[in-house]
Amino acid sequence: MKNLALRALVWAQTRQAITRLKTEEDGMTTAEYAIGTLAAAAFAGLLMAVIKGGGIKSALTAIIQQALSI
Repeated sequence: MKNLALRALVWAQTRQAITRLKTEEDGMTTAEYAIGTLAAAAFAGLLMAVIKGGGIKSALTAIIQQALSI
């Protein structure tokens, strides 16, 4: 009888833990999208800063002109 009561208690606690884990992850995808969007915006800003630099801009222009002249 004790064994059955202990199993029932463990089962109930396990179900509660699973339910808690399922409900606590609501909104995680929204947070992940927000972090991804911020990272993409930061990366775009970094690329713009690099491209607007003199040396990189002239090198890219030369590469593009060479590719278009072929």
